[in-house]
Amino acid sequence: MRKILNSVISTSTFKQSAVTSVGTVVNGALGLVFYIIIARNLGPSLFGVFSVATATMALLSSIFNVGVDTGIIRFVGKHATSERETANKYLKLGLKIKIISGLLLIAIGWFVIPLVAQNFFKKVELIYPLRLSLLGAFGWLLSNFVSAALQSLQKFVHWSLLNISINSMRLVALLVLSCLGLLNVNSGLYLYILAPFVGFFIGLAFIPKFWQVKNENEVAKDFFRYNKWVAIFTVIVAVSSRVDTYLSTRLLTLGDLGIYSVAANLSSIVPEIVLALATVVAPKFASFTSKKDAMTYFKKLQLFVFGLAIAGVLVGGPLSYFIIPKLYGLDYLLSIAPFIVLLVSQAIFLVSVPVHTSIFYYFAYPKIFVYIAIVHLLLVSGLGWFLIGQYGYMGAALTMLLGNIFNFIVPAIWVVKEFKKVN
Repeated sequence: MRKILNSVISTSTFKQSAVTSVGTVVNGALGLVFYIIIARNLGPSLFGVFSVATATMALLSSIFNVGVDTGIIRFVGKHATSERETANKYLKLGLKIKIISGLLLIAIGWFVIPLVAQNFFKKVELIYPLRLSLLGAFGWLLSNFVSAALQSLQKFVHWSLLNISINSMRLVALLVLSCLGLLNVNSGLYLYILAPFVGFFIGLAFIPKFWQVKNENEVAKDFFRYNKWVAIFTVIVAVSSRVDTYLSTRLLTLGDLGIYSVAANLSSIVPEIVLALATVVAPKFASFTSKKDAMTYFKKLQLFVFGLAIAGVLVGGPLSYFIIPKLYGLDYLLSIAPFIVLLVSQAIFLVSVPVHTSIFYYFAYPKIFVYIAIVHLLLVSGLGWFLIGQYGYMGAALTMLLGNIFNFIVPAIWVVKEFKKVN
């Protein structure tokens, strides 16, 4: 066992993950403090409104990203060392697509949002916050472009420092608003929306001057051929991963939604770790040309994430009994139970990292995830409507747990079969 652990620790992935993980922990802590201050100042009902708006930003930025980030990591990561001009063409094309997509999002969404708020959510008070989320989604499209570019170029220190700097500035601004008595749902959303735009413009300074390259449309065919499956998959996953929030918004009171949102937000530290790992792992898988090397790397990575997942559940579960009432306040005491269920769910998501990234970046076969994602969406939608209706926010947490179990087991079976095939 000691030999196995040493082989894991000695890998470049572990060392680079340490850099991104430290950055992610700091960044996650800053984000957590931001949400704690928001939750304590607004109370469960208004925090529910804030959470729906920020969830919508994440959903729309995922949908209108149309697979660009994954394509950048795949192709820029492949050409960054040997063919820099080609890599720059992919970067320029990716940014053009994002700008066009973001402008379309705002133009269409401005008129659709009132219909959604009134007819689906049955809550007209959500119209203005959800319209603000359109601007926030555009900002995240741009900010995620910078993150994907830094990731593909394996500039992990820059990636970490940029995120920490932006979230630090956002937190300081929030504290100022809170001290001045100006913190409310709208002012909190204004800060949340401004941060990614600032991150985008700062981040451009750390990326090669890709906008100077010519004839970027030459690479469009390969880019779109790969991205089309990623885009379809991303849309489905973006919706299915937030089914709990939207069905809770529809079926629960805003107060109960605020209780669940605290649990979901606190458990989101695990996806932050997943992001840190994926930042390192994705370009590694993209660079492998030997199945033997890829399989060896896969096994070491799987052992690593499995250990992290177990440690996270053993520490996070008991700790929540102290953290939630002390930091968020007694109004959120009921968030403990759904948090524990969501923590286990997110641990399974963490264990899925080697499986998911190997399919995208080594096997380069995102098509399979489209079929898996369709079944997953149907599963969590059906379960969510029943479980949330019967068990409230606990039903929402159970829905996400069952969905993540499915999302790990099915693609894992496919990956194991592919690795066992003889070349």
